[in-house]
Amino acid sequence: MVAGIHVLDQGGITTTRDPYYIGIVYHVLEIAAVVAAVLLLAGRVRAGWLLAAGVAAGPVLGYVLSRGPGLPDYRDDVGNWTEPLGLVSLAVEGALLLLAVPLLARNLRCRPR
Repeated sequence: MVAGIHVLDQGGITTTRDPYYIGIVYHVLEIAAVVAAVLLLAGRVRAGWLLAAGVAAGPVLGYVLSRGPGLPDYRDDVGNWTEPLGLVSLAVEGALLLLAVPLLARNLRCRPR
């Protein structure tokens, strides 16, 4: 779902947002979200939940930075805290983070010796 929201926000899979580095970060996030899902489905739980936590935390940080002080060459969203798709994204990423962190911690505690 994180990947889908960011593909939608970016304007499609083949579109790259401006500035260019923001578009690249979107593409990396989208790929990482798919890889995290594949890892979890393949039973690679520790790596999957670790990547899922990063997929959740990264966009939250990006949201705060882009709406707060702004990012280099990207000031379009400064102060735009109530954008509907951004709020949906925060809710999904927050839920994923709340799921991933305890499951990752549990998995790390249950390491085989």
